[in-house]
Amino acid sequence: MPDVTALGPQVGVLAEGAHWLPLRVYFEDTDAGGIVYHANYLKFMERARSDFARQIGIDQNAMMEGDDPLAFVVKRIDIDYARPARLDDALVVETRLKVLKGASMESLQIVRRGVEIMTQATVRIACLDRQGRPRRFPDPVRHAFAPFEIQEQPSSNGKPK
Repeated sequence: MPDVTALGPQVGVLAEGAHWLPLRVYFEDTDAGGIVYHANYLKFMERARSDFARQIGIDQNAMMEGDDPLAFVVKRIDIDYARPARLDDALVVETRLKVLKGASMESLQIVRRGVEIMTQATVRIACLDRQGRPRRFPDPVRHAFAPFEIQEQPSSNGKPK
């Protein structure tokens, strides 16, 4: 058997102020019509967010353990299904951090096939303690995400674009 351990698990790339995760559509991802089942886009996006956090040094397992456990949970998703992805399509999930607040963050996630947008979503993530109460993101988490927060540029009329 060849040594495939050097390949490692599926990993994304940090570039251009965002995280990019390549994915392949497998038969298990599709419905009876041969297109990606709508809920599977949520799985693709979750994988991308988890890989993003891992790549910037956030250990979610460690956060959920210890004396003061915290977890990231999805609070809200606004999703638009623009085009269907199909079996064997090569997709990329782009994740950009729009806003980082005290106990929540909002990201923009776009699933593309080449340059075509297949699906995009705005995802609000909350930081909760074990009792389900909102908690401020710990400083190391804030510092890790901060460089990726989109900085709004004012338009010519002085309002954000």
